Amino acid sequence: MNRSLFAGLCLTLLTAFSANAQKFGYCNSTDLLTEIPEVKQAESELQGFQTQLTKRGQEMVKSLQDKAEELKRKQDQGLISPKDVETQTVKLEEEQEKIAQYEQEVYQKLSAKRQELFQPILDKVNDAMKVVAVENGFAFVFDANTNILLYADPSLDVTKQVKAKLGIAE
Repeated sequence: MNRSLFAGLCLTLLTAFSANAQKFGYCNSTDLLTEIPEVKQAESELQGFQTQLTKRGQEMVKSLQDKAEELKRKQDQGLISPKDVETQTVKLEEEQEKIAQYEQEVYQKLSAKRQELFQPILDKVNDAMKVVAVENGFAFVFDANTNILLYADPSLDVTKQVKAKLGIAE
């Protein structure tokens, strides 16, 4: 009789622990993103945009190089006064600064374009991730590649309790 009571108690405890156990999942984001057709389209569009911006930058650099070579040629042949060389050099330095500014603009434009193209895709993936997590009862879903938390059950958020412990008003 003692054995059956012990077995029943163990079964009850095991059931209670498994009922309170939280389910975890993971997703391989690299594999996932390479399979989404919109990602390939966005990457292609971003590449085209980058090529366009890079071409303009290369044209600016080529123009500066041509002007510098022409100034050097005139200076070597004695066709330009030292004062004019100085004036032209200052103009070339200003043009070089404009190229550096353009380079910074390119980074900003590419970043903004990347955000514009990929944010709707990431929102779609995050929405699908949330649906899958809720449907399957996952408390947490992690990215297998980066170990980043992709989904957390909002009911497990303890931020309010931590704020209360710290005396931070809502």
